[in-house]
Amino acid sequence: MSRIGKKPVEVPADIKISVDGPIVTFEKGKNKRELDTKGNVGISLDGQILTFTTKSEAREDRAFWGTYRALAANIITGLTDGFSKQLEINGVGYRAAVQGKLLNLQLGFSHDINYDIVDGLEMSVEKNVITIKGIDKQKVGQAAAEIRAFRPPEPYKGKGVKYVDEHIVRKAGKTAGK
Repeated sequence: MSRIGKKPVEVPADIKISVDGPIVTFEKGKNKRELDTKGNVGISLDGQILTFTTKSEAREDRAFWGTYRALAANIITGLTDGFSKQLEINGVGYRAAVQGKLLNLQLGFSHDINYDIVDGLEMSVEKNVITIKGIDKQKVGQAAAEIRAFRPPEPYKGKGVKYVDEHIVRKAGKTAGK
């Protein structure tokens, strides 16, 4: 039994929610998000409480039950608070700058890397920290992972792009002969 799927999702008063068959629509101000359950779970809305039920006791249906409940909770969190990730750039001469809808990265290659900022995301750079903000948890995480992949941190000096809360395990490197 899914422990996540059992929990009802409490919807704040400032978020409008509507259920149209398998599609749940969340609205707050000018932001609108839809969750398409593809008919894999049952949806019921009682006032400001959203609950999900399984179609059957099959393993796949129970997995969908918890997944769609978590996705709905993440949409509500994104609309109320938003999501953010921070990346730190370490290395001599490594820089980042936001230029309109582009993030310009100088990461020790012979060329600059221009990363297109996806609609719905905001990026800012302060010193050597890139902050990515948005209402979609998947887009924020994907953008952070793609930027980190340009120059992942290496284990000897720690140069590269890493998450702010990430710990890099360092290696000793070469040792002098006898």
